[in-house]
Amino acid sequence: MHSSAKSVGIAFLINLIILNWADAQVGFERVNTSVGNIGLSITNVGTVGKPNVRSQPNGQPSMRYPLNSGIEHLFEGGIWIGAKVQGQPRVSTGAVDAANGYQTGLPGFEFTQLTNFTQKSTLTKSPYYSAGAISHQDYRVRFTDSNVIVPGTKQIIKGHLPLKAVVDLESYAFNYNYADYYVILNYTIKNSSTDAWDSVCLGMWTDLVVRNVNVTLESGTAFFNKGNAGVIDSLSALYASEVSGDDIAFTKSYGSVQILGAEYNNLYLHPRNDSVIRSRGFAVPKVNYNFWNYNSFDGSKLGAPTNDLERYQKMRVGLDPVEDAAIYKSLLSAANRTQLISMGPLPKISPGETITFTLALVCARQLPDKLDSLDTKGARAQLAANLSSARRTYLGEDINGNGLLDLNEDINGNKKLDRYILPEPPNSPHLKVLPTDNAVDLYWDFGSVESIDPVSKKLDFEGFNIYKSNTGDDLDQNLSNDLKLIASFDSTKNAFGYNNGFESISLAQPKMFEGDTTKYYFHYHISNVLNGWQYEYAVTAFDKGDERLKIASLESSLKESTYKAFSGKAPEAITSNNSDQVGIYPNPYLTSAAWDGQSSKTRKIYFYNLPRKCSIFIFTEAGDKVAELNHNSTTYKGEDIQWFKTFASGENIILSGGEHAWDLLSSNNQLVSQGLYLFSVRDQETGKVSNGKFSILK
Repeated sequence: MHSSAKSVGIAFLINLIILNWADAQVGFERVNTSVGNIGLSITNVGTVGKPNVRSQPNGQPSMRYPLNSGIEHLFEGGIWIGAKVQGQPRVSTGAVDAANGYQTGLPGFEFTQLTNFTQKSTLTKSPYYSAGAISHQDYRVRFTDSNVIVPGTKQIIKGHLPLKAVVDLESYAFNYNYADYYVILNYTIKNSSTDAWDSVCLGMWTDLVVRNVNVTLESGTAFFNKGNAGVIDSLSALYASEVSGDDIAFTKSYGSVQILGAEYNNLYLHPRNDSVIRSRGFAVPKVNYNFWNYNSFDGSKLGAPTNDLERYQKMRVGLDPVEDAAIYKSLLSAANRTQLISMGPLPKISPGETITFTLALVCARQLPDKLDSLDTKGARAQLAANLSSARRTYLGEDINGNGLLDLNEDINGNKKLDRYILPEPPNSPHLKVLPTDNAVDLYWDFGSVESIDPVSKKLDFEGFNIYKSNTGDDLDQNLSNDLKLIASFDSTKNAFGYNNGFESISLAQPKMFEGDTTKYYFHYHISNVLNGWQYEYAVTAFDKGDERLKIASLESSLKESTYKAFSGKAPEAITSNNSDQVGIYPNPYLTSAAWDGQSSKTRKIYFYNLPRKCSIFIFTEAGDKVAELNHNSTTYKGEDIQWFKTFASGENIILSGGEHAWDLLSSNNQLVSQGLYLFSVRDQETGKVSNGKFSILK
C-alpha cells in the first residue's frame, strides 16, 4: 500500500471511530428560530419542520409566519445529497414521504446526530452574543449519513447505502424588518469516505403545507390536500400556498424553498455565474424542480421515487417547463404533493474535500390581486421581493454575484469577500407599554439615538416611527402584519423626513418605573382606544441611509419592539362589602360580542374595576354556582380562556390589571344559556366583597 493511501485509510478509520463515539453520546434535539418573524424548527438529524404541528398547534412552530400567528408552511423537510460512487448513484436523504415524519430508524431518514446545537448572536444584549456570529440568531449542529445502524440502538436504517458525509449546518435568522421573513441554511458537506463523489447533486425535499392550524378543523388527508405549488425560476425557488380549505380566509400566505448557491474551492456555483464557472473548466449546474403526489409510486413524473437510482434521477433532471407544461398547469390545483429542489451537476468531491451548499426557507403574505385567483403573479409579488431580499443577504459584498471580490465591493475594508453583510438600522428602542382606561401610553429609551452603523461607521439616527393596529385586526390572526404608521418624528434642519423634531415626545426628565432600571426619555400618548380590544403597538427607529453606499433608510425591527395591549380599568381595591363597584361589559351580552371568534369557545366578556388579587364567582339567578375565576393583576395574561390562546398567543401581552375575561363557559366547560346571572367578587387582600348582575341574551 502506498503511504498516501495508507494515511487516508488510517484517517478514515479514526474519523469513523470518532463519528460513532460522538453519535452514541448525543440524543435527538430540536430547536426553533425565534428572533425574527419566522419560526422554523430544525433538528440535529438533518430535518426541518415539526411533523406534529397539526395535532399540537400551540407548541413549537414548524415553519410559522408570522411567528405569533397560527399560519404554518411546512410539515417536514430535509437535505438530500446525491452523487455517483464508482459509477453507481447514491442518495442520502434527510427526510422523505412519511405519514408521521421523522422516527428513529425509519427508512429514508438517513442522517444521525453528531452534536447538540450551539447558538450565537450578533445582538449585544443577547446571552448568546459572539463576535463570530453571522446573524441575530445562529444555530450550529453537525450530523452524518455514515451510520447504517442508529447509534446506541440495534435499529437498522433500512435501505441506506452511505456516502459517508459529515454535514455542518449553520442557520441564520435576522430581526430586521427587511430580513425577518426568511431563515438561511448553510450546509458545509465533507466527503469523509475513501471514494470520490462524482456528478454531485445537492437539494432539499420538503412537504410544504400552508394552513392556519389555529383555525382549521380538518385533519388527516383533508389537512394536506388543499395546497398548490409552483416555481419562480428567476429566483431559483419553488413555493406552495393554500387554494382551498376551511381556514383559507385566515391564511393567505406562501412558503418557499430557494437555492442560493454552492461554493467549492473558492468557486461560486450557481447558474447565474455561468461565465466564471466555464472559465474554471466546470459544467454549469442547473436548478431542478420536482413535485410528486404524496406516496404515489406509479412510475410517472408525478410519482414518488422508491430507491437511490430514482431519487438521483429526480435530483439530476427536473420537470421541463415546455415538455411538462401540462404537469406545471396541474400544480395550480389543490392536491397532496411534496417537493424537491436540487442543483447539479457539481464538481467531483474527493475524499477529505468539502462543498458548501446554501438554501433559504422564505415566507410571504399573499397579496390581493385583480384576477379572481388565489395564486397569480400579482399575488406572488411580495414573495418575489422576499426571495430577492434573501438572495441579496446571502451575496453580501458579492454585488454582481460572481463569487469574486471586485473593485468597490469591499464594503468593510478587510480585503476578502464577505457574505451576509447587511447594513444595520439604529438599535431598537426599549419600549414600555402602559394600557389605561380607553388609552395607552408608550415610553422608550435613548439608545437608538446613539447607534452607529457598522458599515458606514456613521452616527446616522434620524427618527422614530410609531405604529398601531386597528380595532378588530387581531381576528384575522395576522396582527403583526396589520400595524399602521400613526406618527413619525425625525431630526430637523436636513433634507430627510418631516423635520418635525422631538420636542413633543421628549420628557423634561427621564422617567423610571418600579422594578425597571431603564430610563425612559420619550413618551407618546394614544387616546380613544376601546377597552377590551386587543391592539398591537410598536416604536421603531430609522436612519438617514447612505447615498455613497447606495443604502436606503433602514428601520429597526418591528418584532423586537412590538407589544399587544388591552386597554381597560386599572386595579382598584373594593372599598366596602356588597358594593357594586365591580362591573361587567358588554352587559347585556347579545348573542355574541364583536371581538368574539367564530367558535362558541372563543367568546369573552370582561369584569372590570377588579382589585389586584381577587376571586370571581358566577351564579345563576337561582344561586347555583356556574364558574369561579381567580385574578392576579401582576400575572394575568388571559391564558385561562380559548380566545387568548387563539388570537393573543405569544409573548409581550399586556393588560391593564383591573380587568379579567370570561369565556361564558361553566366549570364543566359547557356554554351557559341565556338568562340573568349574578356575580360576587372577593378582594383577597381586604376580604371585602362586590356583587353585581348581568344578562345573556341570544
